[in-house]
Amino acid sequence: MDLFDGLTGVARIGLGLAAVGRPAYINLGREADLPGDRSVEAMRGRAHELLDQAYAAGVRYFDVARSYGRSEEFLASWLPGHDDALVGSKWGYTYTANWQIEAEAHEVKDHSVSTFDRQVGETRALLGDRLGLYQIHSVTPDSPALTDTTLHRRLAQQGALVGLSTSGPRQAEAIRAALGVEVDGEPLFRSVQATWNLLEPSAGPALAEAHAAGRAVIVKEAMANGRLAGRDAEALAAALNQPWATVVLSGAATAAQLTSNLRAAGLDPAAIAPVEAEPAELYWATRAALPWG
Repeated sequence: MDLFDGLTGVARIGLGLAAVGRPAYINLGREADLPGDRSVEAMRGRAHELLDQAYAAGVRYFDVARSYGRSEEFLASWLPGHDDALVGSKWGYTYTANWQIEAEAHEVKDHSVSTFDRQVGETRALLGDRLGLYQIHSVTPDSPALTDTTLHRRLAQQGALVGLSTSGPRQAEAIRAALGVEVDGEPLFRSVQATWNLLEPSAGPALAEAHAAGRAVIVKEAMANGRLAGRDAEALAAALNQPWATVVLSGAATAAQLTSNLRAAGLDPAAIAPVEAEPAELYWATRAALPWG
């Protein structure tokens, strides 16, 4: 995959802005991680501090999404002067919380062609030709994004490499279905971003198949939305140590967290203590019950 060719060491860790692109998220411990002032200006400042720190340490891939509040805006305003930064974004969820910590719904999912047409324009208006990877957000096996041929052709024509992210206990099924999607005889999806962590490793075999088929594999939620925060470097190192993993995302919200996360690149795999995995259905039910805060 050309976008990620040559990434080694710390550069195999990417920085995702889900936790700092909006005032509320489902990571545990946010009341301690973020200041009482979660204004747009304060969150932009926090995002830029983390971007500066990550870049200085060697991180080169940065992950945002339309539903991550103002994450694309924050990243776009930081990108000038960082010409070798690699950018991925996602469409398919609309942010609906209006910058409130408490909201009836923080984001709404829709994988229709009309949502794609709207959101790709919004993303391009902010990121322009810096957008290197454009992913469908949180694809599940029942998503029309896997079968809508009109959408597939639109995706193939939008300019950036096409990927998808997956979620839920049936990630493996969605990944395998995506590997078979073609446009004009060519694979549509060139990357897969999936949840894999010590508590929820069930997508591993499907991700190995994706890697073997020439797709980039991006690991998200390696720390299980904060449930593995006490072992963050180990959790990220476990993901980096998977032979199919291309990039592993840090979702750090503080400078100290990012410093700790980046230690994963140099951690001896032998130092990773085993963790008992949970059944996928239990893991995802627990995740769904985590509060936004």
